[in-house]
Amino acid sequence: MREALEAVIRCAFDTLKLHRVQANYQPHNLRSAGLLKRLGFEIEGHAKNYLYLNGAWRDHVLSSRLNPDFDPEHMLA
Repeated sequence: MREALEAVIRCAFDTLKLHRVQANYQPHNLRSAGLLKRLGFEIEGHAKNYLYLNGAWRDHVLSSRLNPDFDPEHMLA
């Protein structure tokens, strides 16, 4: 999973020139939390009843990683 996410982040930042990528996970999912932290994602907040999964509304942790090399001059008009 780490290799796949690293590839997606490279594509998002280097090829697509995006400013940020986001990833959300359920609070009890410590493996996802740890992976995202190792990949440089920062927690931005918590969303109550964010998604309806397996018959119930589930809270999620909202996280993102900003592109340190983002250049607004490359934004599409």
